[in-house]
Amino acid sequence: MTPAEFTFTIPRLGVSAVLDILAVAFIIYQLLQIVRGTRAAHVLLGIMAVVIIYRIAVVFRLEALRTLLSSLVPYSAIAIIVLFQSEIRRTLARLGRKRLFGGYQRPESTDEILLALSAMSRDRIGALIVLERDIGLRTFIESGVPLDAQISRDLILSIFLPGTALHDGAVIIQKERIAAAACFLPLSVNPAISTKMGTRHRAGIGITEETDCLSLIVSEETGNISVSSFGILETAVTIERVDERLNQHFGVKRRNAPPSPGSPQREPAEMRLRD
Repeated sequence: MTPAEFTFTIPRLGVSAVLDILAVAFIIYQLLQIVRGTRAAHVLLGIMAVVIIYRIAVVFRLEALRTLLSSLVPYSAIAIIVLFQSEIRRTLARLGRKRLFGGYQRPESTDEILLALSAMSRDRIGALIVLERDIGLRTFIESGVPLDAQISRDLILSIFLPGTALHDGAVIIQKERIAAAACFLPLSVNPAISTKMGTRHRAGIGITEETDCLSLIVSEETGNISVSSFGILETAVTIERVDERLNQHFGVKRRNAPPSPGSPQREPAEMRLRD
């Protein structure tokens, strides 16, 4: 053989090839971001370990081991769907989070919600409020007590008043109405979450992992307010920060509109959390 036969030619990369590589890299990156910090990450590592062992069995001609692993391949697709069902559902839900035309509508009753949060934070009343955006929360609404009531500060305070029948559970706000109270929400199983987090905070994070809603949580022990969206929790925030997060989540700019006649006035002391 002549030396020319051993010449290795590097293929020339065109525009389509570069775009193809970038698209594959982006998809792999997104998949890693989805499973990072979840129990699915450990399952993914286990699958990679099985693939490596299979390659070792092929290279060293370990026929018994190779036959055993190859017999598991037909069932691997079903196993992946079962093991990653929550992650697959979450990924498909994320595909529809952004609208092609127009933005999201910020609740007009935000001031009432902020006033209620401020009062509950001051009095250390535990609360969990979920605001629906694009993905429907009907399944979770049906798990609670239907209200279909107008949003008001007094009603929210009455719902979460300790000792009442609707105190436990979440309030779900849908289309400018309080759709239901005492709703059951899925708890987050993210191992990265601190073990000190209670059920209320885990529920507030869990519902945002499966949908594109926004959760507002008031701690019964400290009175701190937390905000959760897309599975990420921000703790010990001020009322101003909650207002900012609402604007960001619903895709609108902050408006400093004067209060309408007859609306409750917010005092500066109410707008800050106590340490």
